[in-house]
Formats: sequence, structure tokens, C-alpha cells
Amino acid sequence: MAFRFFRRVRLAPGLTLNLSKSGPSLSIGPRGAKITVGPRGTRLTAGIPGTGLFYTVTPGRGGGRRPGGRREGGDAGRVGDPAGPDLDLGLFERLVMSDEEEAFVDGLKALSGGDVESALGFLERAGDHPDVYCVAGIAHLQCGDPAAAATALERALSDPARVGERLARMGVGTLGFLMVTEEIVAPLWPDAVSASLALVEAYQSTGRWDMAAGLLESLLGELADDPVLLLSLVEIYTDTVPEDEGFLRRVLELTTGVDNESAVHAALLLHRARAFIGLGLHEAALETLTAALRRKAGRPPELLRAIRYERAGVYEKLGRRKSAQRDLERIYADDPGYEDVAARLGLI
Repeated sequence: MAFRFFRRVRLAPGLTLNLSKSGPSLSIGPRGAKITVGPRGTRLTAGIPGTGLFYTVTPGRGGGRRPGGRREGGDAGRVGDPAGPDLDLGLFERLVMSDEEEAFVDGLKALSGGDVESALGFLERAGDHPDVYCVAGIAHLQCGDPAAAATALERALSDPARVGERLARMGVGTLGFLMVTEEIVAPLWPDAVSASLALVEAYQSTGRWDMAAGLLESLLGELADDPVLLLSLVEIYTDTVPEDEGFLRRVLELTTGVDNESAVHAALLLHRARAFIGLGLHEAALETLTAALRRKAGRPPELLRAIRYERAGVYEKLGRRKSAQRDLERIYADDPGYEDVAARLGLI
């Protein structure tokens, strides 16, 4: 997973100003289907029905990266109403607030404006509360200090029932987004589950894959149907330790019965197929990948290419070279620069 904090301000129905460290951008369109124009170019955003998730696509961007792979950075707010709270306090509000609450608000403002150093300074004066540690953990992730983030988030989760308590009073609806894969983006709510997901990111960034997986396994014990948690966990098992047969069998156990209901479920099927491949079960992998490609509506193009690329490799292992050629040619037609497709087609 990867993380970035930002804040959105609604200017008018269908028009949103996004404030982040990379600069301001404008989002145009109804909830669930937006076009965003900003310093990073133009992005299309679409919701995944029934999951509370969404994915983003940058038109014209080359592939070259498989959606299930490890990322160095990415985007990290909530699907639904994206409008952030009003954190500009008037004189009366400041008079009735404690010094700690005022420092907390100032820390949130600084963080949403991209001034992480100032945010951490304010949060140090914001008192001993799980929400303070939660936001501090996110700030540390933002500035590239996952070890400090883990320490702060562990302190927040020492009293999980109170995570989100102060944030809810101040009208904060979201803390950011976590990229679960290259396209699948999950909202971070101000609650213990999202604090746990941020802690998973901190553990992964410091190489503590076993602790990240253990935390996700624990969360899934309580929220077995949460596709974000499930996808985060199987990604760790298939990408971090792909040769471990015990982990691969665990992926198959976790993904048993997954149907191709949405983009996030298609991504789960991709990881299920990778587990089959790791165990040498290529016919089972082929069947899984073909099922993942049966529904294309609402699936990010990059995800479909990754599934097709994996299937081409399985076809080759099964000696079905013409079928592999068809998949590689389809990928090349969509994105000539994807992975090593051109070389495998003998074009370079």
C-alpha cells in the first residue's frame, strides 16, 4: 500500500478544489465519476459499485508496472462526500477551546496544507489522545518516517475505542487515501480500522512484513468480508514472499469463493492465480485468470492488462504458444511499452 494526505473543498455542486502537497487541482463531475485536472495531468476517477472503493486512471499513461507490485509512493479521504471540515477557527471558537484542542486543529490545518513539519510541531502540544497519535502517525508517513509513524499509530491503537472521537467532534470525515494496488484506492476513515491500515503501511515500509500480515489477519478475524483488508493481505503474501508455499496456500484459502464482482475482486483473482502459479498449478491458474477477464466493465485497463499478461505466461508454461501470442498482442495493441511484451513478441 501507499499513502498521501490531502483535503478537498467543495466549491459548487460537481466542482471540487483539491489541496495537496503536489499543488491544487480541480475535480469536475458527479459523485462516483469525476475528471480531475491538475499539476499531474488529467485523471479519470470512477467508483466501484457496492464496495465503497474507487479507482483512478491517467489517460495516455504508459503501463510498465503490474498493479499487484510493490510501489514506492502513491495517493492516500473517503469515497462519498469529499468535502473536508472547516478548520478555520474564529475568535470565539478559539476562546472556548482548550490549548490542546486548538493545537490539534492547527496541526490538521498544517497537514492538509502540506506543511508536515509544522503539523508535527502543533501535534506535540495537542495532548495525550489517540486521535493526536493517529494524525501524527499519518504525518510521519507523509514525511517519509515510517518508524516514527508506527510508534505513533501503535500508541493510538492502545485505546482503539477512542480513535476518531476528537476528529468526529471537529467534523473531520477522512484522513486520506491508501492505494491497495496501483488502481484500487481505499478511503481512510478516522477510526481504529483505518489507523490499523496506516500502521500496516508503516510496518511494510520498515520491512516488518510479518507484523503487517499479522495485523491484517487479526482485522480480518473481525471483518472477514472487507475486500480492502483481504486484498492488502494477499498482496503481502504473494508479492513479499512469493516462494513461501505456506503463504501461497493461505492466499488460496483466503480467496476461496471470490467471484468477479468488481475491480477489487478481479484483483483478488489475480493474486489467487499467482498463488496457483507459485505452487505449479497452472491449469487452475489459467481457469482463475480467464474468470477474472470475463467481466471488463468497471475494471481499470491496467488491471486487465496485468491479468492478461499473467495469463500469457501461463499459456506459455502449458505449451499453448498461439494463445499466449494472442494475449501478448492484445496487450501490445493497448500499451506497446508494457513490461517486456514487445521483446516477447520479437519486436525489439
